Amino acid sequence: MSDLKSFTTLEELKESMRRYHAEEPLGLVDRAWTFAEAAHAMQTRKSGEPYFVHPRTVATILADLMLDPTTIAAGLLHDCVEDVEGITVETIKKEFGQEVAQLVDGVTKLTRLDFTSREEQQAETLRKMILAMSKDIRVVLIKLADRLHNMKTLRYQPSVRQAAIAQETLDIYAPLAHRLGVFAIKQELEDLALLYIDPDGYHDLTRRIGMKRDEREAFIKSVIDQLRHALDEADIPCDITGRPKHFYSIYKKMVIQGRPFEQIFDLTAVRILVQTVSECYAALGQVHTLWRQIPNRFKDYISNPKPNLYQSLHTTVVGSNGMPFEVQIRTYEMHRIAEYGIAAHWRYKEGRQVGNDLDKKLYWLRNILDWQDVTKDSKEFVDSLKVDLFSDEVFVFTPKGAIIDLPRGATSLDFAYRIHTEIGNRCTGAKVNGRIVPLSKELETGDFVEILTSSASRGPSHDWLKIVKTSQAKAKIRQYFKKQFKDENIDLGRTMLEHEAQRRAADISALMKNDLVDIVLRKYSFQSVDDLYVAVGCGMVSAMHIIARLMEDLKRREKPAPKPVAPVDAEELAARNAQRQQLASSHGVFVEGDSGMLVRFAHCCNPIPGDEIVGYITRGRGVTVHKSDCVNALNSEHERMMGVSWDAQTDTSYLANVQIVATDHENLLGDIISHLNLMKIPTMSLNAKVHENGTSKIMLTLKIVSKVQLDKLIYGLQRRSDIIEVCRVGR
Repeated sequence: MSDLKSFTTLEELKESMRRYHAEEPLGLVDRAWTFAEAAHAMQTRKSGEPYFVHPRTVATILADLMLDPTTIAAGLLHDCVEDVEGITVETIKKEFGQEVAQLVDGVTKLTRLDFTSREEQQAETLRKMILAMSKDIRVVLIKLADRLHNMKTLRYQPSVRQAAIAQETLDIYAPLAHRLGVFAIKQELEDLALLYIDPDGYHDLTRRIGMKRDEREAFIKSVIDQLRHALDEADIPCDITGRPKHFYSIYKKMVIQGRPFEQIFDLTAVRILVQTVSECYAALGQVHTLWRQIPNRFKDYISNPKPNLYQSLHTTVVGSNGMPFEVQIRTYEMHRIAEYGIAAHWRYKEGRQVGNDLDKKLYWLRNILDWQDVTKDSKEFVDSLKVDLFSDEVFVFTPKGAIIDLPRGATSLDFAYRIHTEIGNRCTGAKVNGRIVPLSKELETGDFVEILTSSASRGPSHDWLKIVKTSQAKAKIRQYFKKQFKDENIDLGRTMLEHEAQRRAADISALMKNDLVDIVLRKYSFQSVDDLYVAVGCGMVSAMHIIARLMEDLKRREKPAPKPVAPVDAEELAARNAQRQQLASSHGVFVEGDSGMLVRFAHCCNPIPGDEIVGYITRGRGVTVHKSDCVNALNSEHERMMGVSWDAQTDTSYLANVQIVATDHENLLGDIISHLNLMKIPTMSLNAKVHENGTSKIMLTLKIVSKVQLDKLIYGLQRRSDIIEVCRVGR
C-alpha cells in the first residue's frame, strides 16, 4: 500500500470494487460519496487539500482490502459526525441505514464528552472502539485505514504532535493490525511511525540499506533463478519474488536486540507462492536440497497457524556466498490472508458474519470484553490492553498438543486461566516440559504445560495477583474473591456506609431511597444495591464518596420551591433589582436573607461562576462560599449553612488553580502562556518543576470569569499532544 493513490473520481473507486464485487449494486457507495463530498465541501486539511481527499483515500484503502460496499460507504462518511456541524449518527442512520450508522459511530472519537485527562479520553475511546469491534470487526478496519492516511500526511502536523501521534500508532494501531493479521497496513504503519519517533535512526537505516542494494538485488536474482529451475524440474508451478524486510523490523533487531547492522543478514527474503499445501512442503524440500538450513530457524505456521490467521513456512538457509537469507513458502490463499488478515476472511450475508471458525480466532476480543468492565481505572485499562494484546507473544502447548498463545512474560497461572476459570481456581502446581516448576516461572515458546489441580484446593491466593500477567487472569481471580466473600463484603459495605452517614449526621434511610440510589447504581454500572455494598466492602469505591454524592442529590431534591411573590409594579421591581445588583456587585454572589453580609471564597475549592455553591457562616468573617461538593463543606455544621447563588450580570473575575502535567520540551511554558494569552486569561502565579522522567508539573493560578471559560481552556490544553493531564485543583 506504500504507493497507494486516492481515487479522484467515484467511477475509479467503483471500478476497483467491481473486481471483487462484480454482482453487488454500488448505489450505497454512490450516495455516500455525494453526501460526504458535500458535507466536507467547505473544509480543508492542514496540507491545504480539500478535506474530502481524506475520506476518499480511506475508501481507497478499504477497497484495496476488498471490503464490501457497506464498509466503503462508512469509510467515506466516517468523519462526518465528528467534524461536520449538524450531522449526527441519527442523520447517518436515516440516510444510509442502521449498519452504516453503527460503523460510523464505532469509529467516531469521544471528543465531545468531558474527560478529566487525555489518558481517560484515550481509554474511553478505545473501550468504545473495542465494544464496536465485538459487534462488527469492520469498525477497526476503517480506523486502521483512517490512521494509515493520517500517518502518510503526518508531515503537515505541528512538530510537537508528530512524535506523539507516531508513538500512539506504534503502541496501539500497528499491534492491532498485527492481531488482525492485516500486515499490508501493519508494516507500513510501523515504518511511517519510525520516521517520526527516531528520524535520525530511520534515515541512517535507509542509507545503510541503500549502500549495498545492487549487490543484494544481484544475489536475490541468482537465488530466484536457482529456485525456479529446481521447482520447474520438480513440476511445482509457482511464483517467486524477492522482498526487502521492512525498516521497523530491522530497526527492532538493532535497537531492542542490540545487534549491529553488519550482523543482520536476512535483510531480504524470498517468497514462494504455490497452489496447495502439499506443494508447500515439496517446495521446502527443494529449498533444503539447494542450501544448508540454519538450525532452529525453521517455523511451520501451516500446521500451527498463528492466532491472527497467518499461515506460512519460514526457513533460513545459507547461500553459496555464505550470506544467510529467509525463504517463505505459502499458498496463494495463505498469501491473501497474510496481506489482508481478518479482512480476507470476513464474509457477510445480510450484514452478518458466517462461519464459526473465524469467531474462534477472535477469542482475544472476547477476553477484552470479559475484563474491560472490571477495570475501572483508565490507566490500568490502557496498560492492560498493551500487555494482553500488543506485547510479543509466546506459543505453548497443552498436554494434547493444542497451541495456546500468551503475552511474553506470562506464567503457568495465566495458562491455567486461559484454559478454563475452574482450572485456574483449582490449580495446585504446574509441570513445564515434564518438570514441576514454580507457578511464577515465565513460559517460553515451545513449552509443553500441564496444570496440576485438586478438588481439595482452597482456591486462589491474593499473591496470585502479583504472579499473573494477563488481565484475563487477574479479572478471574478478583471475581473469585468477590464471589467467595460476597456476603462478608455486603455486610461490611453496608456498615461502612452507615458509619459514614452517621459521621455526617445524615439519615441513612433517607439517603438509600430507590430514586437516589438508582443514580449511583447507573453511574458505576452496578446491577443492585448489594453490588454497591460489595464494591464499598472490597474497596472498589469509598464510602465517603458514595455518601457525599447521595447527600448532594438529596439536598438538591429537597430544595424548597420558591414562595409565591405578591405582584409589584414595574417601578418598585426596578428599584429592587437595582438594590440587589448594587449589593451583589462587590462580590458577584447573592446571599439568601441578609445580602449585605461580607462574602469570601474558600481557598480549598476556589468556586467560580458555573459551579454549584453553598454558603457557610464563619464567625467574624461573614459567609464563606464553597463548591457544593467540597469535602470541607460537606463535613461542616449543617445549621451554619445558607443558600447562595451567582449574580449572572456581574463581570467579576475569580481565581482558579490549574495543574498541568506535560512532556517537557523547549518552550513548553511559552506555548502554554501563548495559549492563555489567546484566550485572554491573565496568569496570577506560575510554578513549574521538571521531573527526572522527562515530564513537567506546572501549577497555575488564573483569573477566570466563569466555569465555561475554564472548561474551554482545559479542553483546549488537553487536545495538545505534549499535554499528559490537565485538571482543576483546590490549592
